[in-house]
Amino acid sequence: MKVGYKDLGTMPYKECWDIQRNLFDERLQRHSSQQTPDEAGCLLMVEHTPVYTLGKSGKHSNMLLSEEHLARLGAEFFHIDRGGDITFHGPGQIVCYPILDLERIGIGLRRYIDVLESAVIDTVAAYGIAAERLEGATGVWICDRNAEGTPSRWRKICAIGVKASHFVTMHGLALNVATDLNWFTMINPCGFVDKGVTSIERETGRTIDIEQVKRLLAANLAKGLGVELVL
Repeated sequence: MKVGYKDLGTMPYKECWDIQRNLFDERLQRHSSQQTPDEAGCLLMVEHTPVYTLGKSGKHSNMLLSEEHLARLGAEFFHIDRGGDITFHGPGQIVCYPILDLERIGIGLRRYIDVLESAVIDTVAAYGIAAERLEGATGVWICDRNAEGTPSRWRKICAIGVKASHFVTMHGLALNVATDLNWFTMINPCGFVDKGVTSIERETGRTIDIEQVKRLLAANLAKGLGVELVL
Protein backbone atom coordinates (compact mmCIF):
# COMPACT_ATOMS: atom_id res chain seq x y z
CA MET A 1 0.00 0.00 0.00
CA LYS A 2 1.37 3.41 -0.97
CA VAL A 3 1.15 6.65 1.02
CA GLY A 4 2.32 10.02 -0.29
CA TYR A 5 4.92 11.93 1.72
CA LYS A 6 5.51 15.68 1.76
CA ASP A 7 7.68 17.92 3.94
CA LEU A 8 5.99 21.34 4.08
CA GLY A 9 8.93 23.07 5.76
CA THR A 10 7.86 25.88 8.11
CA MET A 11 4.26 27.05 7.82
CA PRO A 12 1.70 29.00 9.92
CA TYR A 13 -0.85 26.72 11.56
CA LYS A 14 -3.97 28.02 9.78
CA GLU A 15 -2.44 27.56 6.34
CA CYS A 16 -1.51 23.98 7.13
CA TRP A 17 -4.87 23.28 8.78
CA ASP A 18 -6.61 24.31 5.54
CA ILE A 19 -4.37 21.93 3.57
CA GLN A 20 -5.19 19.15 6.01
CA ARG A 21 -8.92 19.71 5.83
CA ASN A 22 -8.93 19.78 2.04
CA LEU A 23 -6.99 16.51 1.90
CA PHE A 24 -9.22 15.01 4.60
CA ASP A 25 -12.43 15.96 2.76
CA GLU A 26 -11.03 14.60 -0.50
CA ARG A 27 -10.05 11.35 1.20
CA LEU A 28 -13.51 10.98 2.73
CA GLN A 29 -15.11 11.39 -0.71
CA ARG A 30 -12.83 8.71 -2.10
CA HIS A 31 -13.25 6.36 0.87
CA SER A 32 -15.71 4.02 -0.81
CA SER A 33 -14.19 4.41 -4.26
CA GLN A 34 -12.13 1.66 -5.83
CA GLN A 35 -9.92 4.16 -7.62
CA THR A 36 -6.19 3.75 -6.91
CA PRO A 37 -6.80 0.78 -4.56
CA ASP A 38 -3.07 0.59 -3.74
CA GLU A 39 -3.01 4.17 -2.39
CA ALA A 40 -4.20 5.11 1.12
CA GLY A 41 -3.53 8.80 1.67
CA CYS A 42 -0.61 11.03 2.56
CA LEU A 43 1.78 11.93 5.36
CA LEU A 44 2.62 15.60 5.95
CA MET A 45 5.48 16.87 8.08
CA VAL A 46 5.86 20.50 9.09
CA GLU A 47 7.28 22.94 11.62
CA HIS A 48 4.84 25.64 12.69
CA THR A 49 5.37 29.22 13.67
CA PRO A 50 4.42 29.58 17.39
CA VAL A 51 0.84 28.50 18.03
CA TYR A 52 -1.31 26.98 20.76
CA THR A 53 -4.13 24.61 19.81
CA LEU A 54 -6.96 23.47 22.05
CA GLY A 55 -8.79 20.20 21.32
CA LYS A 56 -12.56 19.94 21.16
CA SER A 57 -12.85 18.50 24.68
CA GLY A 58 -10.12 20.70 26.19
CA LYS A 59 -10.52 23.33 28.88
CA HIS A 60 -9.78 26.94 27.97
CA SER A 61 -8.55 27.45 31.54
CA ASN A 62 -5.46 25.41 30.63
CA MET A 63 -4.36 28.41 28.54
CA LEU A 64 -2.72 30.52 31.26
CA LEU A 65 -2.35 33.77 29.30
CA SER A 66 -4.79 35.94 27.39
CA GLU A 67 -4.84 35.82 23.59
CA GLU A 68 -3.78 39.50 23.61
CA HIS A 69 -0.69 38.61 25.64
CA LEU A 70 0.06 35.70 23.30
CA ALA A 71 -0.22 38.01 20.32
CA ARG A 72 2.37 40.31 21.88
CA LEU A 73 4.66 37.28 22.21
CA GLY A 74 4.13 36.44 18.53
CA ALA A 75 1.98 33.34 19.11
CA GLU A 76 -1.44 32.38 17.74
CA PHE A 77 -4.30 30.39 19.31
CA PHE A 78 -6.82 28.04 17.68
CA HIS A 79 -9.66 25.92 19.05
CA ILE A 80 -9.65 22.87 16.76
CA ASP A 81 -11.47 19.60 16.07
CA ARG A 82 -8.96 16.99 17.28
CA GLY A 83 -9.08 15.04 20.53
CA GLY A 84 -7.01 16.03 23.53
CA ASP A 85 -6.49 19.28 25.40
CA ILE A 86 -4.07 22.15 24.81
CA THR A 87 -0.59 21.95 23.32
CA PHE A 88 2.05 24.12 21.69
CA HIS A 89 3.57 23.91 18.19
CA GLY A 90 6.60 25.88 17.14
CA PRO A 91 10.11 25.88 15.67
CA GLY A 92 12.24 22.87 16.53
CA GLN A 93 9.20 20.61 16.79
CA ILE A 94 8.25 18.03 14.16
CA VAL A 95 4.51 17.98 13.57
CA CYS A 96 3.28 15.01 11.55
CA TYR A 97 -0.19 14.92 10.00
CA PRO A 98 -1.17 11.54 8.52
CA ILE A 99 -4.30 11.83 6.37
CA LEU A 100 -4.97 8.13 5.93
CA ASP A 101 -7.74 5.69 5.09
CA LEU A 102 -7.24 3.15 7.87
CA GLU A 103 -9.68 0.72 6.25
CA ARG A 104 -7.44 0.48 3.20
CA ILE A 105 -4.40 0.00 5.37
CA GLY A 106 -6.26 -2.61 7.39
CA ILE A 107 -6.04 -1.29 10.96
CA GLY A 108 -8.42 0.23 13.49
CA LEU A 109 -8.10 3.51 15.36
CA ARG A 110 -6.65 2.00 18.57
CA ARG A 111 -3.99 0.17 16.59
CA TYR A 112 -3.29 3.39 14.67
CA ILE A 113 -2.61 5.31 17.90
CA ASP A 114 -0.31 2.46 18.98
CA VAL A 115 1.61 2.77 15.70
CA LEU A 116 2.08 6.53 16.18
CA GLU A 117 3.36 6.01 19.71
CA SER A 118 5.64 3.11 18.74
CA ALA A 119 7.14 5.06 15.84
CA VAL A 120 8.08 7.89 18.19
CA ILE A 121 9.44 5.51 20.83
CA ASP A 122 11.64 3.84 18.20
CA THR A 123 12.75 7.21 16.81
CA VAL A 124 13.92 8.68 20.11
CA ALA A 125 15.55 5.35 21.03
CA ALA A 126 18.00 6.01 18.18
CA TYR A 127 19.23 8.97 20.28
CA GLY A 128 19.62 6.89 23.43
CA ILE A 129 16.29 7.98 24.95
CA ALA A 130 14.13 5.37 26.67
CA ALA A 131 10.56 6.58 26.14
CA GLU A 132 7.33 4.78 26.93
CA ARG A 133 3.56 4.95 27.12
CA LEU A 134 1.76 6.20 30.21
CA GLU A 135 -1.53 4.53 31.07
CA GLY A 136 -4.44 6.95 30.78
CA ALA A 137 -2.38 9.58 28.95
CA THR A 138 -1.99 9.49 25.16
CA GLY A 139 1.42 10.39 23.80
CA VAL A 140 5.01 9.40 24.47
CA TRP A 141 6.61 9.98 27.85
CA ILE A 142 9.93 9.77 29.69
CA CYS A 143 10.33 9.05 33.39
CA ASP A 144 13.38 8.46 35.56
CA ARG A 145 13.13 5.69 38.15
CA ASN A 146 15.05 4.99 41.31
CA ALA A 147 16.74 1.68 42.17
CA GLU A 148 13.40 0.24 43.32
CA GLY A 149 11.77 1.19 40.01
CA THR A 150 9.60 3.91 41.52
CA PRO A 151 8.90 6.62 38.90
CA SER A 152 9.67 10.28 39.44
CA ARG A 153 7.92 13.12 37.58
CA TRP A 154 6.79 12.19 34.08
CA ARG A 155 7.69 14.44 31.15
CA LYS A 156 6.15 14.34 27.68
CA ILE A 157 8.33 14.35 24.59
CA CYS A 158 5.53 13.84 22.03
CA ALA A 159 1.87 14.86 22.06
CA ILE A 160 -0.70 12.94 20.04
CA GLY A 161 -4.19 14.10 19.09
CA VAL A 162 -6.20 12.78 16.15
CA LYS A 163 -9.55 13.06 14.45
CA ALA A 164 -11.11 10.17 12.53
CA SER A 165 -14.29 9.87 10.48
CA HIS A 166 -15.29 6.80 8.46
CA PHE A 167 -11.78 5.40 9.06
CA VAL A 168 -10.13 8.55 7.64
CA THR A 169 -7.67 10.39 9.93
CA MET A 170 -6.30 13.89 10.31
CA HIS A 171 -4.20 15.77 12.89
CA GLY A 172 -1.49 13.57 14.39
CA LEU A 173 1.63 13.98 16.53
CA ALA A 174 4.08 16.66 17.66
CA LEU A 175 7.60 15.53 18.59
CA ASN A 176 9.82 17.98 20.46
CA VAL A 177 13.31 17.92 18.96
CA ALA A 178 14.84 21.34 19.65
CA THR A 179 11.72 23.15 20.85
CA ASP A 180 12.00 26.16 23.16
CA LEU A 181 10.28 24.55 26.17
CA ASN A 182 9.56 27.93 27.78
CA TRP A 183 6.47 28.12 25.56
CA PHE A 184 4.95 25.26 27.56
CA THR A 185 5.12 27.24 30.81
CA MET A 186 2.21 29.34 29.54
CA ILE A 187 -0.19 26.37 29.49
CA ASN A 188 -1.07 23.24 31.41
CA PRO A 189 0.29 20.95 28.64
CA CYS A 190 -2.39 18.50 27.52
CA GLY A 191 -4.34 19.53 30.63
CA PHE A 192 -1.80 18.14 33.12
CA VAL A 193 -0.55 20.20 36.06
CA ASP A 194 1.68 17.49 37.60
CA LYS A 195 3.77 16.50 34.56
CA GLY A 196 6.51 18.15 32.56
CA VAL A 197 7.59 18.53 28.94
CA THR A 198 10.93 17.69 27.35
CA SER A 199 12.70 17.39 23.99
CA ILE A 200 15.33 15.25 22.31
CA GLU A 201 17.91 18.01 22.78
CA ARG A 202 16.99 18.47 26.45
CA GLU A 203 17.36 14.73 27.10
CA THR A 204 20.60 14.26 25.16
CA GLY A 205 22.28 17.56 25.96
CA ARG A 206 23.44 17.99 22.38
CA THR A 207 22.39 19.62 19.10
CA ILE A 208 20.17 17.39 16.99
CA ASP A 209 19.68 17.47 13.21
CA ILE A 210 15.90 17.85 12.87
CA GLU A 211 15.96 16.74 9.22
CA GLN A 212 17.55 13.46 10.28
CA VAL A 213 14.82 12.97 12.89
CA LYS A 214 12.14 13.61 10.24
CA ARG A 215 13.58 10.93 7.98
CA LEU A 216 13.82 8.42 10.81
CA LEU A 217 10.30 9.16 12.06
CA ALA A 218 8.86 8.83 8.54
CA ALA A 219 10.61 5.47 8.09
CA ASN A 220 9.33 4.19 11.44
CA LEU A 221 5.78 5.29 10.66
CA ALA A 222 5.89 3.59 7.26
CA LYS A 223 7.17 0.39 8.87
CA GLY A 224 4.52 0.41 11.59
CA LEU A 225 1.70 1.09 9.13
CA GLY A 226 3.02 -1.43 6.62
CA VAL A 227 3.05 1.12 3.80
CA GLU A 228 5.47 2.49 1.22
CA LEU A 229 6.10 6.23 1.34
CA VAL A 230 6.11 7.92 -2.05
CA LEU A 231 7.58 11.41 -2.54
